[in-house]
This record gives sequence, structure tokens and C-alpha cells, in this order.
Amino acid sequence: VINSSQLDTDKDGMGDECDDDDDNDGIPDLLPPGPDNCRLVPNPEQVDDNNDGVGDICESDFDQDKVIDRIDNCPENAEITLTDFRAYQTVVLDPEGDAQIDPNWVVLNQGMEIVQTMNSDPGLAVGYTAFSGVDFEGTFHVNTVTDDDYAGFIFGYQDSSSFYVVMWKQTEQTYWQATPFRAVAEPGIQLKAVKSKSGPGEHLRNSLWHTGDTNDQVRLLWKDPRNVGWKDKVSYRWYLQHRPQVGYIRVRFYEGSELVADSGVTIDTTMRGGRLGVFCFSQENIIWSNLKYRCNDTIPEDFQEFSAQHAVDSI
Repeated sequence: VINSSQLDTDKDGMGDECDDDDDNDGIPDLLPPGPDNCRLVPNPEQVDDNNDGVGDICESDFDQDKVIDRIDNCPENAEITLTDFRAYQTVVLDPEGDAQIDPNWVVLNQGMEIVQTMNSDPGLAVGYTAFSGVDFEGTFHVNTVTDDDYAGFIFGYQDSSSFYVVMWKQTEQTYWQATPFRAVAEPGIQLKAVKSKSGPGEHLRNSLWHTGDTNDQVRLLWKDPRNVGWKDKVSYRWYLQHRPQVGYIRVRFYEGSELVADSGVTIDTTMRGGRLGVFCFSQENIIWSNLKYRCNDTIPEDFQEFSAQHAVDSI
């Protein structure tokens, strides 16, 4: 059973995804004498005074995490409430490299804004919360006219060798270190699946820089066909949807109200969920602001349309 978040509400050693009674109150989640009208909160009496199908004990706070459902980013997970990256892990993707220094992260606005100040080696700032299905959005802004390199974000992070990255390069450029191979970056937005056999180091470094597939390192899942780089001091809003249970990925970028890039439905099951964060490579003064994540396992309608169309195409 796909269970990236490892949520175990009743702490009985069995994850909610494969536990028939998540709150261990004797009322099964779905089977008779259930379904439990408060699946995550013990209420064996199942009191529901207004008969709306939601037990009184969890009427406005389903997971009883003291954050009401209306503002709770994960109303069915008591361990995740509001977006907060104040607790994060720095992941250096070229630890032995001496071409540039490591990233310098500054977290602001109660964990909803991240700034990277240095012209650095590739690196990540990764939150500690793991997700299954998730919506992840934020505003990305390069606050300088200096340099023209990579900024982006990550999702499905399993470890420093396994994650998805959405990365945007401003201009075409050959990486200045030709060992272990010549890497050429093209301008534009790229969606990559990282599954590195070597892990952090020069092979992964050059594979991330390179636009395209690199054996045993990186697969390019989608690239914006416009081949347009980001603009200095312009804010872009991204919206990511990831449903690892079916491999659904879709990412959209907006400049103001205008849609400027859309990956469409992309299917990949390399990483079945994981942690979220941001990515930089050789670009200073990047601001990721108004960050927001939401638990969401609902399969989008366009997945059904995509699946139906591909079924027709394969006949």
C-alpha cells in the first residue's frame, strides 16, 4: 500500500492506509457497524445531534488538531496543519565540489517564505513533512539582474538521490566543469525525476544542469516548449498537483493572471510521494514566498480524460 506520509493516528503500529479502524474506537472506518462518523477521533457512541454525518466531537475540527478545518491545510491529518518550512534540512548536491559555495537559506514569515542569498552549488532546502497526495504552490522571484541560472522547487523527496525537481533556467549555457561530462542547459522550465545511482557529487551535479536524460541519474519528464527563461525581478506563481497513487503530476506557472507554462498531465511513478522543498543552482537572491501545501488525494478530472484518451490511442 502506498503510504508516503506514514500517518498512524492511533499509534498502533499500523498506518492509517491499511488500518480498518484509524482511531481504534471499535467502530470500523468503513465496514459495519461503521462507517465511523469521526474516523480520526475516538467516539464509540457516534453521537451526531444534527444528523449531518459528522460526529459532534469533530464537527468543525475533523482531526482534532486544534486548527479548524476551514484553515487546516490537512484536515484529515493531525500532524500537518499550516504551511511551515522553519524546520528544514539543507541538502548539498555537490558536497565535494569547490567551484561554488553551498547555499545559504533564510526562512521568513513563519515558515512561508524562503530566501537563498548566494551564488552556490546545487542544493535543496527540504521540509520534514512527508506527503502522499499534495497540492504545492508558491511565488518565485529572482531579486537581482545578476546571473542567469537555475531556481525551482522539489516534491516527492525520498532522499538526496531520489526526488522530483521543477527547475527554470534563464539562458542557454554550458556548465564550466566538463568532468565527468559536458552538460548543456537550455532556457526554460523543466520537470525532472532524479533517481541517482551515485548520489550527490559531480555526476548528479552535471546531470541536473544538463537539459535531457542522463543514464542512472536524471530523466527529463517535461520541458516547456517555449524555451523561455525567467525574467529578472518578475514574480511567477506555480501550482503543482501530485497524486502518487496513480502517478499524476501537473504543474502550471502564472505571470500575474496569465498562464505562461503548463506541463499538462504527466504520469510517472518513480517516487510515490515524499517531502517538499526548494531548489537552487548557481543563482543568488531567489525568493520563494506565499508558500502553501495542502494534503489532497482526490484524483483530478483531467486524469480520467487523459487515461481514456490514451486507452483510445493504444487501440
